[in-house]
Amino acid sequence: MSFTAIDRIPGIVAGLRYTFDQGVTRPESWRREQLTRLRDLLLERGADFERALFDDLGKAGTEAQLTEIGFLVAEIDHALAHLGRWLRTRRVGLPLALQPALGKVVPEPLGVVLVIAPWNYPLMLALSPVIGAIAAGNSVVIKPSELAPATAALISRLLPDTLDKRAVAVVEGAVPETTALLAERFDHIFYTGNGKVGRIVAHAAADNLTPVTLELGGKSPAYVDDSVPLDEAAKRLVWGKFMNVGQTCVAPDYVLGTRAVLTRLAPLLADAIHELYGSATQQNPDYGRVVNRAQFDRLVGYLGDGEAVVGGDYDAAELHIAPTVLTGVSREARVMQEEIFGPILPLVEVSDLDDALRFVTGRDKPLAAYVFSDDSAVRARWERETSSGALAFGVPVMHLTAPELPFGGVGESGMGAYHGELSFRVFSHEKAVLAKPLRPDTLAATVMPPYTAAKDGVARKWLRKLL
Repeated sequence: MSFTAIDRIPGIVAGLRYTFDQGVTRPESWRREQLTRLRDLLLERGADFERALFDDLGKAGTEAQLTEIGFLVAEIDHALAHLGRWLRTRRVGLPLALQPALGKVVPEPLGVVLVIAPWNYPLMLALSPVIGAIAAGNSVVIKPSELAPATAALISRLLPDTLDKRAVAVVEGAVPETTALLAERFDHIFYTGNGKVGRIVAHAAADNLTPVTLELGGKSPAYVDDSVPLDEAAKRLVWGKFMNVGQTCVAPDYVLGTRAVLTRLAPLLADAIHELYGSATQQNPDYGRVVNRAQFDRLVGYLGDGEAVVGGDYDAAELHIAPTVLTGVSREARVMQEEIFGPILPLVEVSDLDDALRFVTGRDKPLAAYVFSDDSAVRARWERETSSGALAFGVPVMHLTAPELPFGGVGESGMGAYHGELSFRVFSHEKAVLAKPLRPDTLAATVMPPYTAAKDGVARKWLRKLL
């Protein structure tokens, strides 16, 4: 993998800023052309991206289409369909005290933005924010993950020949290159990854008062009760958990349920794993691999924290860990202390709904929470009493596919949200514009000195009513 020379980075950023200052990225026609070109690239070179994702993560072609390539195409289509409306100036009402006057809100691009991507969905999470940044009319630096080198190299090779290289640049590298990027002044930084690095990004951004969007992780809980068909719940949990070998920020991290529910659920989860992935997952092309040895060793260390009712086997040479469900997991076990981010699903016993809610609210706010219950009172309590980036009933992960639903975390799971129109808004400034004619001079009669008894009355009483 060829990294970008660190001494080139200031010049790259300066060139992008010059392009933005020249107004190149502002026309709607430019934005549409760039988005269309990116869409065409994803469709025409889809097979190349599939191979790169397989090389990096063992990802099946169908899964690559569903969760990365096709996902991005759908986002671009949504942006192209709605861009005209997003760009419109919005008239706003004004108080009587200001009349006659005109008020409006004008969306304008921020400038030069930085997108730092993770390795688990190395194509989708590198380009999804870029769609919003381009739609909003910005210049962009993309920093793909060095831990997904095949995908990063392909992005670096193809994007400069596809998009306007005056306005979009790719910087390849690891910690030194990222550090050099963070030393530059940007108008927004969008980071997806873990909380430790998120703090570093936020600290660096603070030096330039640069706003940030931090899409982090967390232990996303799933709660299951006996009001739902447990076999169907098991299948959806298995699909959401073991997609991309569990390396998904919104995957169900663990399952909460009473002893009676978990006793019935555990074998159904095993059945669902066999149905979706078979009994020999190491040979199954639909089941990928752990990204690297460091992640593999960390995950293997969790396997002793409970009893494996299914899975538990692994192969270091192939970075393979079978889909594993652990029972008898203590709340204090290591596997329950940090985001698992791998193919291990602990089942954690709670005494009742109250116990489950106390357990979740006593921890950091998760990126998502999943509730499998047909009891409306149970659903209402989860919605009312818990805080998470998203809350989904009856299905994990799929809220990401709804462009009108914001995707983002809260507290330790992140700050800011995007997707759909929110992606456009994240990379835009909504500029307030007020126009008031000089005649008639209503200000002199109401708010300007000299202050008369009549103006004093306006200030003390009538102005508040007028506003």
